[in-house]
Amino acid sequence: MNAAAALRARMATSFVARRGFSTTRAQLGSPYHYAEGPRSNIPFNPHTKYFFFRYWAFMITGFGAPFGIAVWQTYKTR
Repeated sequence: MNAAAALRARMATSFVARRGFSTTRAQLGSPYHYAEGPRSNIPFNPHTKYFFFRYWAFMITGFGAPFGIAVWQTYKTR
């Protein structure tokens, strides 16, 4: 039983060593591959003039709205 397990382990390592792992280069002419690199996978442009202000307005609105709604619901008269 141990000899069979050792044989399988030895065969498995030799099989994996023979596999050729390769990748293909992204083809930019294809509609399924997009440009790669920093800031290419986000749906906005951080290099615009007012990005800083828009970003913080979005964050304050998104994270502050639930707390503002909770305060409004708390102080609302029934």
